[in-house]
Amino acid sequence: MALSLAISPCPNDTFVFHALVHGLVPGAPPVDVTYADVDVTNTAAERGAFDLVKVSYAALPWLLDDYHLLPCGGALGRGCGPLVLTRGDRPADSGQPASIASQPDGDPGQPAGFGRPDLSGATVAVPGDRTTAYLLFRLWAAERPPARIEVVPFHEIMPGVAAGRYDAGLVIHEARFTYPRHGLTALVDLGEWWEADTGLPIPLGAILARRGAVDPQAAAGWIRESVRQAWADPAASREYVLAHAQEMEPDVVDRHIGLYVNEFTADLGDAGFAAVQALLGRAADAGLVPQTSSSLATAWTS
Repeated sequence: MALSLAISPCPNDTFVFHALVHGLVPGAPPVDVTYADVDVTNTAAERGAFDLVKVSYAALPWLLDDYHLLPCGGALGRGCGPLVLTRGDRPADSGQPASIASQPDGDPGQPAGFGRPDLSGATVAVPGDRTTAYLLFRLWAAERPPARIEVVPFHEIMPGVAAGRYDAGLVIHEARFTYPRHGLTALVDLGEWWEADTGLPIPLGAILARRGAVDPQAAAGWIRESVRQAWADPAASREYVLAHAQEMEPDVVDRHIGLYVNEFTADLGDAGFAAVQALLGRAADAGLVPQTSSSLATAWTS
């Protein structure tokens, strides 16, 4: 029987899973694939809708009783964190919305001389309420949370901020490369903030295997072989990746893959699991997510 797989249409996912989806991994079963944004798969996974599924690491506390966390295939790395964007340049005298003030310098996540933005009067658009991006944002803005949060489809966030519908927007993926085209400025790189504060990579997207439906060890082997084939022959997946790339230019696709497909894609390793523990532990301590057993969060075969 075919396994049901849900991944995003983003280039990193289609690049990584090309061989598995197309029956090129020896010993792997056929795969019935669904493409959906991660906020959709986070919700679907709660219903047990898929055998293998890409979700946000922030959603794990609600999912690990029913799913194994696999140590490969996801998105985790350095220099790839979410951005908080707004119109204009720097605060107050440079065109920032009046609802965004600047706090004194000193936050390790901010460039020298910039000051820490205060979003307490702002409306911020986010791509999903259980995304890792939003969880990082909540941890970063804990002392000065924004006045309003609106969950908005990812592709509507940058145009909405540019049009003034939102004071700021939280973005992920290829928006790191394209936001200047919308006349937007990065207020903060949450990845830089996280790395400066913890020394750990940023855990963004995880691959889960449904308990009782698929053997996690076998699934990890299939995915690692799919990753190996992707790296061995990048051209083989090119047509497939571009077909799902949502009109991204080829150079943006290449930069996207180069950033999000890295050594942690093949194996989380000690640093990757430490990052997962740190994110979920801090979030639980802050009351933002349920407490998660460390064995469930890190022992993928448990």
